[in-house]
Amino acid sequence: MSQSPELVTTLVPEEPSIWSTLKEAVTGSGQDFTRAPIGRAIVLLAVPMVLEMIMESVFAVTDVFFVGRLGANAVAIVGYTESWMTVIYAVLMGLSIGATATVARRFGEGDPDAAARAAVQSVVLGLVIAGVFSTIGIVYGPALLRVMGASDEVVDGGSGFARVMIGGGGTAVTLLFVINAVFRGAGDAAIAMRVLWFANAINIVLGPCLVFGVGPFPKLGVIGAAIGTSVGRTCGVLLQIYFLAARSDRIRIRRVQLALDRVVMRSILRISGTGMFQSFVGTASWMGIVRILSGFGSAAVAGNTFGIRLIIFALLPSLGVSNAAATLVGQNLGAGHAERAEEAAWRAGLYSTLCLAVVSLSFLLFAPAILGVFTADPEVARYGIHCLRIIAVGFLFYGYGGALTASFNGAGDTRTPTIINVVCLWLCELPLAWLLAYPAGIGPEGAFIAVSIAFASLTLVSAWVFKKGNWKTRRV
Repeated sequence: MSQSPELVTTLVPEEPSIWSTLKEAVTGSGQDFTRAPIGRAIVLLAVPMVLEMIMESVFAVTDVFFVGRLGANAVAIVGYTESWMTVIYAVLMGLSIGATATVARRFGEGDPDAAARAAVQSVVLGLVIAGVFSTIGIVYGPALLRVMGASDEVVDGGSGFARVMIGGGGTAVTLLFVINAVFRGAGDAAIAMRVLWFANAINIVLGPCLVFGVGPFPKLGVIGAAIGTSVGRTCGVLLQIYFLAARSDRIRIRRVQLALDRVVMRSILRISGTGMFQSFVGTASWMGIVRILSGFGSAAVAGNTFGIRLIIFALLPSLGVSNAAATLVGQNLGAGHAERAEEAAWRAGLYSTLCLAVVSLSFLLFAPAILGVFTADPEVARYGIHCLRIIAVGFLFYGYGGALTASFNGAGDTRTPTIINVVCLWLCELPLAWLLAYPAGIGPEGAFIAVSIAFASLTLVSAWVFKKGNWKTRRV
């Protein structure tokens, strides 16, 4: 009787489930993003980045929510101040691009010491910029409100709010942006997310206490909202410093790395300077659309305001995926994996497009119901519905456009997407919006059509330039 052969089994590592991947994304991952499967790497980075962005958006919503109970002038104070904060955010986004690209490249090269030194130089630059913001806010707070067209009554009631938000909170918001960009560049997106959760939780609890005088807290009115936000952001910065000094598994700053490095600082400034202008181009294009719509009355502007806010919120998942692409491109270029970096960019574009396709379909089908939650004015709702539906068509293009723009930035090539943005948004979108809205007689809908066309053109041009591959040889 012959003996049956032994069954030999080979143990194959089990592929992580989507739930375990999501859990790892939120709790923090020690994954090497230059070797992990690209799809999984994008999820691990994008999920905490999306949640981080949502928390940053909640900051602004929280202030308006509580201050809204104080009357129209109080809301106007917040609105005028936030207009200036938008300019500050554009500058900080540019600086963040430089910080993320440089730290990611050094980290991908397997040089954590150089990554930490780049982080220090980024923070130093942030402190210098914060000093400028703080000085302007404290000294010229009332003048900034007047420039925006605020009445004397609003200026009198809002000077303190502007001084605290821009002057007192300028350093905190700057460091929040910059240090979180450092964490993202190192691939530690979960820490950046937790910092914003912590800061926002303090803001949500402290804000109403100071606005309305709850319990032992003084009743400070609108300025209380500014103090609550600034305290929350400052606590977030303290938590960032704690992680940088003691807890981050990916990037940790030691005393020996605290010296200034002019070469590294110049490199970050070179990338960030163009990145700042790039952010400004995008912000100014939206302002230009509003200026064109203003000729059709307040209903058109209000409808656009509701529509654009919903659109910006809907873009958050796509922006998270795009930021993940920036980190993957930077780290993989540093590791010498240029082809893997390119694959990560295209894969991120696909995932982003799939996310936006769902949002686009929702806007096309349910725009009336969505706008009905925000306004009962039929004319305002009509413009808002048209805004959502028309611009949503362009989402199918913007998924790739946003991911490729972020990938250029992650490679340290901020000049290319800046030029593309200037051409597509300033030289094409704004003139086309005016032509379609006025000479062509289409009205506000013409401006919305121009935005969708700009999304498409930006994506096509970005894809053409990206495929040429010059970004792969960019030195950082």
